[in-house]
Formats: sequence, C-alpha cells, structure tokens
Amino acid sequence: MSEAFTVTFCRIMTGLDIEKDKIIEMACIITDSELNVLAEGPNLIINQPTELLDGMSDWCKEHHGKSGLTQSVKDSKISLQQAEYEFLSFIRQHTQPGQCPLAGNSVHADKKFLDKYMPQFMYHLHYRIIDVSTIKELCRRWFPEEYKLAPQKKASHRALGDIQESIRELQFYRAHVFRSPAEQKNLKVTQNGDGDKTAHN
Repeated sequence: MSEAFTVTFCRIMTGLDIEKDKIIEMACIITDSELNVLAEGPNLIINQPTELLDGMSDWCKEHHGKSGLTQSVKDSKISLQQAEYEFLSFIRQHTQPGQCPLAGNSVHADKKFLDKYMPQFMYHLHYRIIDVSTIKELCRRWFPEEYKLAPQKKASHRALGDIQESIRELQFYRAHVFRSPAEQKNLKVTQNGDGDKTAHN
C-alpha cells in the first residue's frame, strides 16, 4: 500500500469569523505522493442552531440555500464533537501521527477553525499545510502559460466537491509545473522530435 502523503480537507462554514461562525459541513480525502486517492473519509453535515443560520451573510444564505446545505444542516443530528471523533478515527486508520499535512484551497482558513473546534484532529496532523491557493498564485505569476491551462473550479460550495477539485488542481501543477530535471529533459527531447534519434544512437 502506498504511503499517505496529504489529508486534503474542506469545511464549509456559516462565515469566516472564527469568533462567531461555525462549521456546517466537512469532508476529507487521503492521497499518496502522486496524489492518487488512498481513502475517502466521512462527508458529514453538522447540526447548528437555526439562529446561527439565520444570521449568515447574504452570500452564504444564497449559496447554501441553493445547494440544499442549509436545510441539511437543520435536519442533521451530528454534533461537532461526533464529527471530530469520526474524522479522527478515520485518519488514525490511514496515517501515522504527525505524518501528513492538511491540504486544500485556502486551507489556512480551515486550519484556524479546526485548531479551535477540532484540536484533537489537528494534533494528529503535521503542523505544516499545503495551500493549493498559494501554488495557484505562484503559478499565475511565474508560469502564466501553464496557469491558463489549469482546471477551472466549478464552485459547487460543497465540501466533497471542493476537495476533489483541489486534488485535480494539485495534480495539474504536479504534472505541468513541478517537473524534475529528467522529466523536463525528456519533454524537450519529445518536443524537438529527437526521440527516435536518441533511440538509434
């Protein structure tokens, strides 16, 4: 079995204010070093009080209402404590303590909420993160031609869909930007049409 490399994670919240907003949906996928999926974890919707949902921003009300998430939160029986237990049990089955970093788009925001609301889950992970949004911005500035070819996000605003998009995006950067010198050399040989010459030398 391949060694676990990242815990790609996404949480959907009622907003970005860590003092008053709460997590309402969570999902995670564990990948290996080539970003192949090793295990797909729970995809949980967490119950929150109606007053909290009513106090969401207009953007959250519109998108979470349209996706059906708001109603699912109201119907859910899962508490935040139960969610932490299930996610922690899952990653303990597939990763060693301190081994895998948290990964995803704008995952620094996830980390703030998880540090506060799911500390045991975070304690199991590596202290560093892999923020795909940072890689995106570096690619946009340093590799603009490759950036134009990157997969476009569909903006489902649901946890599992967002994770799958983050993994596809990271796979793209791995294949088109983070190439080893040997891979780059082979690519140049192929582009120059020298592959057959090399084979006959």
